[in-house]
Amino acid sequence: MSDQKLVHVLTLCGNCGCGCPELYVDPEAEPARQVVVTDDFGSAIRMSAPQWRDIVALAKSGALDAGP
Repeated sequence: MSDQKLVHVLTLCGNCGCGCPELYVDPEAEPARQVVVTDDFGSAIRMSAPQWRDIVALAKSGALDAGP
């Protein structure tokens, strides 16, 4: 992973300094892995921009409000 090339997009929370989840774009990664979401435990998931847009659309529509 080219961590030095990640472009920071946003930090979720960011008020506590505890390593909050963050969203990045890796412009050097293959398209299927350009969106990077890190969690507060040091792990990361990668996905394509269309996959990320699907998640955002679901969240905006309220489809994720009910939970599992």
